[in-house]
Amino acid sequence: MTSVSVFNEWDPLEEVIVGRAAHAQIARPDPGLFAVEYRDRGSAERIPSGRYPDQVLGETEEDLELLVDSLVRLGVRVRRPEVFDHSAGYRTPHWESDGQYNLCPRDLFVVVDNWLIESPMTLRCRQFETLSFKEILLDYMRTGARWIAAPRPRLTDDFYCTDSSAPRAIRNVEPVFDAANILRLGRDILYLVSDTGNQLGADWLQAAVGSEFCVKPYDGIYSGSHVDTTVMPVRPGLVVVNAERVTPENLPCVFRGWDVVYLSDIVDIGFTEIAYASKWIGMNFLMVRPDLAIVDALQLPLIRELKRFGVEVIPLRLRHARTLGGGFHCVTLDVRRKGKLESYNGRSPSRNGGG
Repeated sequence: MTSVSVFNEWDPLEEVIVGRAAHAQIARPDPGLFAVEYRDRGSAERIPSGRYPDQVLGETEEDLELLVDSLVRLGVRVRRPEVFDHSAGYRTPHWESDGQYNLCPRDLFVVVDNWLIESPMTLRCRQFETLSFKEILLDYMRTGARWIAAPRPRLTDDFYCTDSSAPRAIRNVEPVFDAANILRLGRDILYLVSDTGNQLGADWLQAAVGSEFCVKPYDGIYSGSHVDTTVMPVRPGLVVVNAERVTPENLPCVFRGWDVVYLSDIVDIGFTEIAYASKWIGMNFLMVRPDLAIVDALQLPLIRELKRFGVEVIPLRLRHARTLGGGFHCVTLDVRRKGKLESYNGRSPSRNGGG
């Protein structure tokens, strides 16, 4: 049995990678970081580059250790990346940058069946983030994982749209996507077209996974960044969506016929100095199995909704999720779940405890 096997977001979790907060920083200014993350600051020169406060990083490491302990007690194997110096600079023929962090492995890798796919990241500062995971990836390769990487993008200045009136921060001229634009729903793979994933990225992913899977690009839901503050599947027939972005009219068709929780009440946990994520990072939860979720302890409205549908909750904290841009789904990468490939398109509503 390969150590890598995932078909969806909810089958019983057996192995996971949890990121690290150590040495996390905001990278040096460049057109891409400005266009994708900081256009509201008016110019790239106003990007608040530099290391995050020690208190933020220390408390996040404490919270991650509690997450690791909780997963281990549930019988889940946990792997961690190497501690890495993200201030180290690097260059390509087109630009120079330094790093960001290795907090969010969900952004870096897509696991589909026993494929382990490195994504062609949107930001220059995250192009070499996978280096701190190399020993883990080599272990997976030795035990049967099919490890591939998407073509490394050029990310030249003209790839980014720095004009605030542009509908997208990136152009559709080479395949680019962060892996957190993707949700696995059995044979269907939902792909969010946004500022961190273009149509060519979806086309490349479809070619990589083959005809056994159907990559379904969705535009017009949320253009900002990753999908997991907008749509979070719970189990077959049940999904939580951000009611500020998703309505019955633009609900992805893969969820037609499902029970849909249109979540409008989210608790803003606040941030330190500057936010990298919106308040909706609060709906970024991790399914351990179809009836158990790890959820931010402050998100009582979300917890009530999940319990209404028979989902038990482990309440934990990531005190600086908004500051660093990582909730429980973001800071984890599920690499093995106990399940098989199925189709859930048009699934009947989930009725376990819900109505």
